[in-house]
Amino acid sequence: MAIAKAERLMNLALCLLGTRRPLSKRELRESIEAYLEAGSDDSFNRMFERDKDDLRELGLVIETVENLDGEVGYLARRDSNRLPPITLDAEEAAALGLAAKVWQQARLAGAASGALQKLRAAGLPEGVDPYEPHGALEPRIPVHEAAFEPLMLACRDRRPVTFDYRKATAARPEPRHVEPWALECWRGHWYLAGWDRGRQAERVFRLSRITGKVRTRSGKYTAEVPDVVTVRETVAGWAGDITDRSALIRLRTGSGYPLRAKAASVRELGDGWDELEVPYGHGLDAWLVEFGPDVVVLEPAELRADVVDRLRAVAKG
Repeated sequence: MAIAKAERLMNLALCLLGTRRPLSKRELRESIEAYLEAGSDDSFNRMFERDKDDLRELGLVIETVENLDGEVGYLARRDSNRLPPITLDAEEAAALGLAAKVWQQARLAGAASGALQKLRAAGLPEGVDPYEPHGALEPRIPVHEAAFEPLMLACRDRRPVTFDYRKATAARPEPRHVEPWALECWRGHWYLAGWDRGRQAERVFRLSRITGKVRTRSGKYTAEVPDVVTVRETVAGWAGDITDRSALIRLRTGSGYPLRAKAASVRELGDGWDELEVPYGHGLDAWLVEFGPDVVVLEPAELRADVVDRLRAVAKG
């Protein structure tokens, strides 16, 4: 049905843009096959009015005038529907070239290269070639996860997806049914933000932990998509980068270097253990579990309890 409507809108737009005089609804109905198949006059009139409103909402300027026979006519003048010429200075062209190079490993590479080819044909500033390297650094966003492309398309098309996801502290993956909102790269890893239908909450998923295929599902979203999706802020909070408290932990000597890098203080205890004060926020319990027996939480008590619960869940799995 969506394809049929898109074709009908395209045919109507072509008729309105291609005519030199206003066309009546009767003439448009006779020119467009989908309108001939509409059935009754009332059905056609409702369909035509919806299509006309949709085209206007898409930006097409449609004029309503009286034609020679006294009927109301419609046309879309080309001069009223022509985009202004695109002009780019050297800095803007260089920025576009760098942006296109970012996506060389993803499905957007073809679209980016095609767009730059058109800009070159239209005339980029003299001496600027967006395909040439700019300085010693060239941007790259690595996309190694097979889940990236289907999730990118699902975000674009607003299609729910299902996939198996293994949390860092879980022994095996679990199925997830998600309404994807946005993808973002943070510290070399790709993350998906969306609405988890099973948990009825917003969630962020690391693509490298998605196992198997991502499958799209039919149907509309059940949750409202926020205007701003804060993927990086959410991940940073879960990683403990947004800190509002301090934890006291024992760490085995010679281990846990990422924890040592974050520690506000380190004190040697002897017998192969050190004591660290670590600033933290949400998510430190999941991170500490990854260090296994090399870490013992001293305080606060709620963090210690969370770590113990996670370790027990892994042991049961």
